[in-house]
Amino acid sequence: MSDEEMKIIELFQQNVYGKSPDTTEFNQRHDGKAGHWLERQMGIAANANNEPDLHGYEMKNSTGSKTTFGDWSANYYIFKDKEVDLNRTQFMEVFGKPNVEKGGRYSWSGSPIPNFNSPSTYNGSEMVFDDAKNIIIVYNYSRDPRPDKENIVPPNLQQEGVILARWDRDNLNDKLTKKFGHHGWFKCNKDKNGCYNQIAFGEPMIFDNWIKLVEQGVVFFDSGMYVGNARNYSQWRANNNHWDSLITRTYPPFPGSLDNSQ
Repeated sequence: MSDEEMKIIELFQQNVYGKSPDTTEFNQRHDGKAGHWLERQMGIAANANNEPDLHGYEMKNSTGSKTTFGDWSANYYIFKDKEVDLNRTQFMEVFGKPNVEKGGRYSWSGSPIPNFNSPSTYNGSEMVFDDAKNIIIVYNYSRDPRPDKENIVPPNLQQEGVILARWDRDNLNDKLTKKFGHHGWFKCNKDKNGCYNQIAFGEPMIFDNWIKLVEQGVVFFDSGMYVGNARNYSQWRANNNHWDSLITRTYPPFPGSLDNSQ
């Protein structure tokens, strides 16, 4: 066990183990308030840096069904292309879907989003590799199943091979390696009552392995982009059963040099 890992275990045992998140001091409208509590307990300052959280390890919080690798926006979006007459809102109105529960607000999330081996059931778009092995989301008008697509899609986009978004391979490699390629990662898990009862560690991640998981559909793009918010919410995630398969060691039992009386 490295000195860095020992320091993280000590922080977890002293400040997190056996506790439930106390979020009374945080914005109750913020979905990430429990995560902010955990960061504070572990001595991590909130930031948006693409670096490991603590002592060369990336920290993940206990989640219901899926866990995020990172919020990694595409390097190219069609609505940023000056040669295409389409702004961000129009993009979501054309390729996204209205949310009845949000007053018809359009979003590029849910069924409009494809993943490898799983084209969008809403607009027919697909996620594939381009010739340079970059990840792209491509739209083909002929595969769009919407019966009124002629009235939705602008004439200049009623064609094949329209690239909606592109993630450059080298950029994704850099992001994954910076966050997970140092010493690895750890996850703070809860019991059924919502109390933290375990810290689990995994090895550093290798990009070539990760991108294969994207191609297999194990790692997927989980977009949350919607009209009225400038953030892209471009999350790359995997279900927790995959994360669990990557765990190499768990605590407790805590190392013998620590107090095991809790």
